[in-house]
Amino acid sequence: MNTFYKWEKSISRWDEAVPLGSGKCGCLCWGEPREMRFSLDRTDIWDKTVLWEQREDFTYENLVSLAKEGNVKKIREIFDAPYYYPTPTKLPAGKIIIRFPDIKGEVRSSLSLGKAVAEMKLGDEKSPLRIKTWVHAVRHIGVIEVCAPEDSFSAELLSPDFGEKGTEKEYVYREEEREISQGTLKELKYPPACRGEEQNLQWFIQPVNEEFSYGIVMLVEKSCERTRILWKILSSEDGENWLSDGKKSLLQVAQKAEKEFFREHEAWWEHYFGESSISLPDKFMEKQWYMANYLFASASREGCAPMPLQGVWTADDGTLPPWKGDYHHDLNTELSYTHYLKANHLEEGKAFLDFLWELLEEGKRFAKEFYHVRGCCLPGVMTIDGKPLGGWPMYSLSPANQAWLAHGFGEYYRYTGDAEFLRERAYPYMKETGIFLGELLEERDDGTLSLPVSSSPEIHDDTEKAWLTPMSNYDLALLLNLYESLEKYSIFLKDPMEEKWKEIRKRLPKLAVNEKKVLMLSPDESLEESHRHFSNAIAVSPLGLISCEGEGREIIDAVIKDYERLGTGQWVGYTFTWMAHLYALQGNGEKAAEYLNIFWKYFCGPNGFHLNGDFQKKGYSDFTYRPFTLEGNMFGADALQEMLFQMKDGKIRLFPAIPEEWKEKEVSFENFRGENGLMCSAKIEDGILTWKIRSEKSRTVSLEIFGEVVEESLEGGKIRTGTQDMIKYRICKSKE
Repeated sequence: MNTFYKWEKSISRWDEAVPLGSGKCGCLCWGEPREMRFSLDRTDIWDKTVLWEQREDFTYENLVSLAKEGNVKKIREIFDAPYYYPTPTKLPAGKIIIRFPDIKGEVRSSLSLGKAVAEMKLGDEKSPLRIKTWVHAVRHIGVIEVCAPEDSFSAELLSPDFGEKGTEKEYVYREEEREISQGTLKELKYPPACRGEEQNLQWFIQPVNEEFSYGIVMLVEKSCERTRILWKILSSEDGENWLSDGKKSLLQVAQKAEKEFFREHEAWWEHYFGESSISLPDKFMEKQWYMANYLFASASREGCAPMPLQGVWTADDGTLPPWKGDYHHDLNTELSYTHYLKANHLEEGKAFLDFLWELLEEGKRFAKEFYHVRGCCLPGVMTIDGKPLGGWPMYSLSPANQAWLAHGFGEYYRYTGDAEFLRERAYPYMKETGIFLGELLEERDDGTLSLPVSSSPEIHDDTEKAWLTPMSNYDLALLLNLYESLEKYSIFLKDPMEEKWKEIRKRLPKLAVNEKKVLMLSPDESLEESHRHFSNAIAVSPLGLISCEGEGREIIDAVIKDYERLGTGQWVGYTFTWMAHLYALQGNGEKAAEYLNIFWKYFCGPNGFHLNGDFQKKGYSDFTYRPFTLEGNMFGADALQEMLFQMKDGKIRLFPAIPEEWKEKEVSFENFRGENGLMCSAKIEDGILTWKIRSEKSRTVSLEIFGEVVEESLEGGKIRTGTQDMIKYRICKSKE
């Protein structure tokens, strides 16, 4: 895979920087020729200090009572306020600055996605100075190679500016909401970093609190015409001898053959990009898909903490990261971990499920202490260790979000068919979620079950109107999805809880649909304003509860028409990818491609980062801000995958939503994953469509190609191939 990103001018903003990452550590390369910045980050560098005193009335019972009273002021005081303290928060690790005092002109940068290597050329175009940099894919060590005379530059390792030396901590809760960033780094006022130096090693240790410190070690190897800089981010959670161990690891790398060290890194990325691929007539869209996959692997890796809102790239502008760089479960984390299954990147994506599994006991504790019930529930907005952060409680403390987290376990099983994973991880996690929500459900006058209060993120913001009656389609769709899955899996695993799940499922009401067949916010309200969060339609996408056939198709068409009516004024970047997703399910390739192109061209920076708002002010949205998050990138990749390949309940749709002009050109995908471990590749070339399907188990699938459906019998472990003349619709079959 040989895809490049290029910058022809110097990069002046951190959120437009060249991104590098290893799933655990990240680096942003940017700056002017005289001061090149390498902003460093590690996913688990957090200040977990809780500054707000948890009140006795911080309970779900009290939240329900206040919501029913309409006491918004009190709700904000108790449940919302904690979010507006500076901590807990994600923290930046530090930076390396390389100064070239005599260099003028621009910095020309490039990023090889296939090799995960960045290069910068500084100064004279004919004989520029060069910097090559990368973060080792396995060892989480950064490398900066400077090809320049050693007396022409200097390298400095810097810790973040966390406040004035010796200043006492004085945190003040602000009544005004700072929705994106909760202040500056200076407000944290940590003790000054402790610095050290010996031979060619430099380091700093930054105390955060009594329990946690972190640091960066830098090793500089100088020669006449080339200098190699190695760096590693460390934390007190790495072990008792974390600093000395970090030094040793850099010294060992320094003694290792450079080619061997790089080849280990290169081989990892070759394997990763070999797991799936696409080729499109629209090379811009193709490039964005590869960039999304690059960002995914850079920010999510087996054995590492999963990506929070900004992955491994915390803000380097003196502020706390947008939305604290936390974990939002009303959309952000779930959409960030949607595309990886079809793209066949199981190991990288499973990091999120492993993380949730490790927090199972914390989820049980929170369910007991806040909701006063059994089972498992994590806060909708939380720290890296699963603690609540506060924020609008309609979504930050919504119990239904836990069902969306559980859905990820079910999806992993659906795509892999891994019965052991279902038995040991997926079903137990979903079961604890089912127990939790089951104990919260209340009987209504009509005999149906409902949550005590309900909402639809982030409809009506944090006003009284945000509490919807009797239950939102968002909450209901997640409940229906959960208990239908639990019933099915309990039968397969012969769990006696089957009858319990069946009883709950039967007593849940039907999704509310208005006279135009549009999914409503709740039985009492339809969506009547443009909004960023398509929460009323979650049953369609991404849950897939509503089929794209028959009555389901009528609902999908009506929902899309309604969103078109309301317009894009209050949309953000991920909303355009969500709309593209809906168009793909509808089979409208032109519109799906149009909305993805809007997203990638106008809501992403030059480095591919999803910047949320219409920051170029092209008129697509009233939001013109630019806070960086990652869910739009990943959900956009998934929408594109849905244009090429869909599989649900044993039915495969090949190229179900591609633009008409693509059918006359060359378009393909390789090694996309379908249900139960099925692998599929397909290609259109010269008016002929060919496909290749492999299934571990013998099975029969329905294969739909441009409206024509045929049954295909698959023999376990064998490859089934087929060819279709797209003009004559003549089907020829063969076996390998």
